[in-house]
Order: sequence, then structure tokens, then C-alpha cells
Amino acid sequence: MTKPAAKPIPDGMHSLTPHLICAGAADAITFYTKAFNAVEVSRLPGPKGKLMHAMLRVGNSALMLTDEFPEWGGFGPKSLKGSPVTVHLYVENADAAVEQAVSAGAKITMPLSDMFWGDRYAQLEDPFGHRWSVATHMRDLSPAEIQEAMDKASR
Repeated sequence: MTKPAAKPIPDGMHSLTPHLICAGAADAITFYTKAFNAVEVSRLPGPKGKLMHAMLRVGNSALMLTDEFPEWGGFGPKSLKGSPVTVHLYVENADAAVEQAVSAGAKITMPLSDMFWGDRYAQLEDPFGHRWSVATHMRDLSPAEIQEAMDKASR
């Protein structure tokens, strides 16, 4: 009997999945669970107590993470003195989600505000140096309406 072919994109996964490197990945799992209601799916321990790989579910999406492994070029944002990447998270209630993340240890880097593109939006930094934006979509706007609102906001 032949084994069925593996799906190119496994069930429950999307085409694009963030994979974060964290100094202290086990602590990051605890933080993401408290801050964003993440659910741990898997954990693969590696040498010296470090995590080789872990996968969490945040809402309907996967989040992968690993510990830093400098010997393989794996550095997190704290070692690199910042990150040029922001992970965007849509939620039902941005105000409650930001409050929950801050209570868990996140730092607000851009306070909640109603934005010209129709989202209630904030930016955070987690204790591991990763940047997050948190939003609830409030209004559907056309590209022209967004452009007009942006132009007004930048005057």
C-alpha cells in the first residue's frame, strides 16, 4: 500500500508564517501565551536546554520560534540591537489585546489610535525585542479615501 502524498502546505498552515528567534524561547512561549493567548502546538528541545523549534497558534495563524544559536547565525533582536520587522496581529478588540500584552510585559511604542486607513492600531515591543502591531479593523475604506485621509493627517 502506498502512502498518500504529503500536502505542499500542511493543514492549518498558511503560505507565510513568522519564525522568530528569541533569547530564551521557552520564556517567549510563556509570554506569548499570556500576551496574545497563544496555544503551544509543539516544542523540540535541543542541546543545552535550548529550543531547536517550537510552534504556537495565535488566532488562526502559526508562529514558529527558536532559541538563539549564534554558532549557526541565529540571533534575536536584542543581540542585533533591534529588529527591522514588525509582526502584525489582527484581533477582535485592539484595546483589550494591547492591555493584555502590556500586562504580560510588552512595552507600548505607539499608543492606540484610530488610524486613517480604518484600523484601531498600536505598536508594541515584546520582552525579547520583537516588534508587534496590534489592530482591529473598524472601517472599510477605498484606496482613494485612504489616500485622502493620509494627506489630511500629514498636513
